[in-house]
Amino acid sequence: MRRLLIGSVTVVAVLLAGCSTRSDDDKNTDAAQNATPAAGASTASADFGALKDVCGPGAAKASTVQGVTDRSIQVGVMSDVGFTKKSEFADAAKVFTDWCNDAGGVNGRTIKPVTRDTRLMEVRQRVLEACKADFALVGGGAALDSLGVQDRLKCLLPTFPAQSSQIGAIGSDLQVMASQPVAGYFSYAGYYSWLLKEKYPDSAQKVGIISGDSPVTKVMSAQFKEAVAGLGGKVAYNDLYPAAGVSDWTPYAQTLKNKGVKGLVFLGDFASLAKLEQALTDIGYTPDWIDANSNAYGPAFQQLAGAALAQQHNYAELFATAPLESAADNPATQQVLDLFKKYAPGKQVTYPVLRAFSAWLLFATSARDCTELTRKCVYDNALKQTDWTAGGLQAPFDLSSKQPPKCYSVVEATTKGWQPADFKPDQGAYRCDAPVYQYKGSYGEPATLASVGKSLSDLT
Repeated sequence: MRRLLIGSVTVVAVLLAGCSTRSDDDKNTDAAQNATPAAGASTASADFGALKDVCGPGAAKASTVQGVTDRSIQVGVMSDVGFTKKSEFADAAKVFTDWCNDAGGVNGRTIKPVTRDTRLMEVRQRVLEACKADFALVGGGAALDSLGVQDRLKCLLPTFPAQSSQIGAIGSDLQVMASQPVAGYFSYAGYYSWLLKEKYPDSAQKVGIISGDSPVTKVMSAQFKEAVAGLGGKVAYNDLYPAAGVSDWTPYAQTLKNKGVKGLVFLGDFASLAKLEQALTDIGYTPDWIDANSNAYGPAFQQLAGAALAQQHNYAELFATAPLESAADNPATQQVLDLFKKYAPGKQVTYPVLRAFSAWLLFATSARDCTELTRKCVYDNALKQTDWTAGGLQAPFDLSSKQPPKCYSVVEATTKGWQPADFKPDQGAYRCDAPVYQYKGSYGEPATLASVGKSLSDLT
C-alpha cells in the first residue's frame, strides 16, 4: 500500500511511531524485571498457561510441503529490526522456539525461525524470499506490511503476525491475527467510551488530535476523528507536527490551552509526546487525559517525560492483553518472563513480545493438531479458535469472527512506571463491555486472494 507516500526515512519514522503496537526496547519495567516466578511454574513443561501439551515429540514423516521436512519446520519472522534496532520479534521467536524445541518440537519437528529483516522499506523483497522457502510467517510484523501483501497472497503464504499495521494488510486473506485489530472497526471503542463517558465526561466535546505529518498517520487521524464523533464526542482541535521533529513544543502546548482541549490523542513518537507534556507542564496546563497509545508503554517514556507525569494523565489500551505489571497475578505472563530469563537473559519482555507469543502459540497448537502438516490444515485449525486466550495472555478472542472483541485493558503512566488503570475491569484484568464502532468513512480495504487471481481452493 502506498509506496509513493513515503518521501523520506524521516517521514516514515513518524509512521512507525504511530502504529500503536510497538514499545521501547531499553529494559524491563521494574515490576516485570523483579517479578517472582509463579509457584509451581516449570519452563521445562510442554504446557503454556492454560494450554496443555503445546509442543512435544512425535513420529513426523517426510513431506513435500515447502519449508517442512521430517525433522523441521522453517517459518519466517517479519521485522523492521534493521531500521528500528528493536529485536523484540526475533527475541520472542528465539525464546518460544527454543522452549518448544526443548519440549520436542511440533510433533517431533523442530521449528526453525528465520528473521526476515525488512529494513523498513524492503518488505516486498523479504516476502518474496519467504515465498521461496518458508512454510508460513509467524510472530512478526512490519510497519509497511501492505507493501508485501499482494506477493504473499500470490504464493499462498499464510501469516500469523504479532501485529499488522496498514489497511491493506489488516484483515487480508490468509492472515490470522491472534488479537486485534479487526479490519473496518475502531479498535479502541471500549477504551474511548470509558474516557469520554465515564472517567472524564467533561472532555467529550473538547478532544484534540496531534499527529505526525505522514500520509499514513493522517489516515489514522481521520479514523480517530470519526470514531470520537461516533462515540458521542467531538474533535475541537486537529493538528500535525513535522516529521523531522519540533525544536520547541511550547506553541503546540499553548494552542491546546487556548483551545481548551481536555482530551488529547497523540499519534506519533513517544519522545515527541514527552517533550510536549513537559511544555504543557511548564505553562501550567493539564488536559484531563492524554492517549499516549501503546507505543509509549515501557520505561523509556517514563524516563523521558520525567516529572511531567506527576501532572499529565497518560493512558494506553493494550488490546485486551494482560499488562506486564500483572505478572504476579497472571501465570501466563509470568511464564513469558521466566522463559526469557532462561533462553534470552537480559532481553526485554515488551508488549509486542506478548503479542508475538500469542501468535506463536496459535501457530504451534494449530500445527500440532494436523495429522498431515499442510498450510491449509494449520490455517483452518487457527480459524476454529473461538475462545483464544493464548493460555491466559489475553482476553478471549473469537478468531472465526470478523467482529471486534468486547474486552479491553487500560494502563496508566505514573512517575513510578506504568500500572493498570482504574477502568473498572469486570473479568480479571479486563473490562468486557466495549461497544462496536464500524467506520463509515472509506479508508481502503484489506487485500484478498481474488485480487491476485487466487482463491482458498488453491491453498493446500
